[in-house]
Amino acid sequence: MTDKTLLKPALMALVIIVTVVTIYENYLRNQNVRISYDDGPAMWADQRAKADCLQDKRVVFIGSSRIKFALDIPTWEKQTGLKAVQLAMVGSSPVPVLKDLGNDLNFKGKLIIDVTEFLFFSNMPQHSDTPNKNINYFHDQTPAQKAGFELNQMLESQLVILDKDNISLNAALDGLQIPSRKGVFMMPIFPLQFDRSTSDRQSYMTDAFLASPKEIHQVQGIWHFFGEMAKAAPPISEMEIVEILKTVKLATDKIKARGGKVLFLRTPSSGPLAQGEKMGFPKEKFWARLLNETHCYGIHYEDYLGLNGFVCPEFSHLKLQDATVFTKNLTAILSEKKVWTAPSFKNKNNLKL
Repeated sequence: MTDKTLLKPALMALVIIVTVVTIYENYLRNQNVRISYDDGPAMWADQRAKADCLQDKRVVFIGSSRIKFALDIPTWEKQTGLKAVQLAMVGSSPVPVLKDLGNDLNFKGKLIIDVTEFLFFSNMPQHSDTPNKNINYFHDQTPAQKAGFELNQMLESQLVILDKDNISLNAALDGLQIPSRKGVFMMPIFPLQFDRSTSDRQSYMTDAFLASPKEIHQVQGIWHFFGEMAKAAPPISEMEIVEILKTVKLATDKIKARGGKVLFLRTPSSGPLAQGEKMGFPKEKFWARLLNETHCYGIHYEDYLGLNGFVCPEFSHLKLQDATVFTKNLTAILSEKKVWTAPSFKNKNNLKL
């Protein structure tokens, strides 16, 4: 075939691809699906690199999914004048990231560690898999991977269809929800509108999710499913608790010795999930002990007016409207308690729900 012979079918294929993409993109937008960024290793590594830069102007957040929903980053930055670096990961323990920051001689900034007890006090390998993967990616990332991430972000900012986690072919296959079988565990599928991710890794529930009792009940059912799995697992031993606390203390001591600041935070949960967490992880045995042994300051939502009145729609995470209020009230508490200084703590002593 000549080049001219090949040109016509190539152009036809391009036209078909562009047409299909345009139709599907318009369909998704008409379904009120918003742009969401793929929260994978490349995106995490991009944020992790910021932890070592301009540390007097930044606060790093690590933890699990609750802080990704509870921290409204624009509100935080407006209230404090400090940039937020969101390094929390869904369904994961923050301890591997804390160890990485502790071993990073360049990190001596401000750190807030969100504590979800059943993930924080866990030695289960699956709770460290994503953190270890992301940490390794960050340390081994190539210039080509960094350039590819920047290009991908530019495209993601324009196209809903590029949501790999929810709209790709693999996501569609996962959506078939094939039952688990012996030796193969199928992760429950969350509704698409439950967790949308911004370019700075903040998560939020959409209005469409909040208006759907069926989808809210679906997520509540997933938490119940995981809760039943946790009941069937052997409880964490005293020896395991001691080892985790030793690891955490060693890392926080390293950061503080370099002049860094460390604060522990317990974000809200509610309903039967909160009751189960209180029974499984009594405050005195876990939260108080964590603060006592690390000699770090801590803020538990139950202990503060302005943090303890929220109801999580699906029992585990704050909706965006509440996250903005939670974030304002958190900054007011940080200002009042003089945990650390910030360029502009606004609404000091002005807690509200």
